Amino acid sequence: MSDMQAIADRVEIEALCGEITDAVMMRDYDRVASLFTPQGAMRWPHIGKEFVGREEIRAGIEWGQGLWEFFVQNVHPGIIRLNGDTALGRAYIQEFGRMRDGGSHLNYALYHDRYQRTPDGWRFSERVYEVRYRDSTPLPGSPNGRHALDIARP
Repeated sequence: MSDMQAIADRVEIEALCGEITDAVMMRDYDRVASLFTPQGAMRWPHIGKEFVGREEIRAGIEWGQGLWEFFVQNVHPGIIRLNGDTALGRAYIQEFGRMRDGGSHLNYALYHDRYQRTPDGWRFSERVYEVRYRDSTPLPGSPNGRHALDIARP
């Protein structure tokens, strides 16, 4: 693999990671599902959930987001290990929000990712979520009354 191809692959994979975060935050479940290979998997071992295939992934993300009154996810780039048309990577996560049942949630976690080059570009073949720290102390603030979708879409 040429150095230029490796750079292009890394840029595309980083863009994929940014795209999925945006899709989740904007609650664009169809876009989330489209970022996985058809047989891709999303695994949340900390709550015993696993979604395989785009339909299950879409439904799982919608279900998960439906639990939140508000939710914020910050993603920090990790590593990418290229191997031809596949790659492994990690992304570092901070999430917080309040659940519809009133519970609060702050955590630091990792996504352990597997990527696959497809005719449509790089896609996730697997995402495994690993929580490293969780705090359920009630959040003292409140969400802004306006949702980003009410303001503008790029």
